[in-house]
Amino acid sequence: MRILIIEDENDLAEAIAITLRDSLYAVDIANDGQTGLFKSIEIDYDLIILDLNLPGMDGLQVCQAIREKKPDVFILILTARAETNDVILGLDSGADDYLTKPFQMGELEARLRTLLRRDLRTREPILQVRDIRLDPATRKVWHKNKLIRLSFKEFALLHYLMSRPGEVVTQTEIIDHIWDEEVDLFAVSVRVHIHNLRKKFRDSENPYIETLIGQGYRLITTLEDEKD
Repeated sequence: MRILIIEDENDLAEAIAITLRDSLYAVDIANDGQTGLFKSIEIDYDLIILDLNLPGMDGLQVCQAIREKKPDVFILILTARAETNDVILGLDSGADDYLTKPFQMGELEARLRTLLRRDLRTREPILQVRDIRLDPATRKVWHKNKLIRLSFKEFALLHYLMSRPGEVVTQTEIIDHIWDEEVDLFAVSVRVHIHNLRKKFRDSENPYIETLIGQGYRLITTLEDEKD
C-alpha cells in the first residue's frame, strides 16, 4: 500500500510517516497543497492523508481537485478545525473520513485499516490465478489450498502481478507501486523478490512468473500461455 501525506507541519508529517513505515506502508510526503495535488495525480496512491490548513492552496480545494482526477483513492482529512461545518465541508468535498487534531497515532492507523479493508472487500474480494488465491483484505495467500507465508514486499508484488494477470509489468512500475520516494533504488532488487516468490511457489516445472528480458515480468495465467 502506498500512502501520501499532505501536511505543512513537517514534524507531524514525519512522525506519521515513521509510524506508517513501521507498519510497512510505503509513504510519501508533500508539505503544501500544490505539491500534494501534483503528486496525487502523477502517482497512484491507495490513500491520501490531507490536512485542511495548507499554504498556497487550501486543503478543501486540494480535496476537490484530487477527487475529480482520482475518484477511487481514499482521502482522510486532518483538521484542527473543530467546528462541525468544517468537517461537513471536508466530507462534501470528497473526503472519506476525518480526524481532528490532536490525535493518537493508533487511532489514525485504525481508521486507515478500516478504509483500506472496506476498499479491498468492495473492489477485490479474492484474486485467483490458476491454483494461487490471494485475499487482499486478510493478506493471506494460498497455493493449492496450502497457506503460504510471504514477506510484506513479496505479498505486495504478488498482489500487483495478480491484479494485472497476463500483462507485462515493468520494473519501474513495480518500484513505483510498492516502494516510496525514500527508497534507495540501488538497494532495491525486484529480481530477488521475484526469485523468492518462485521458490515459495515451486514453479520450476510449471512457472507462474515469466521474465521478459528488457521488458519486465508477466504472471502466467494458463499453462498454454507458458508454452507460447
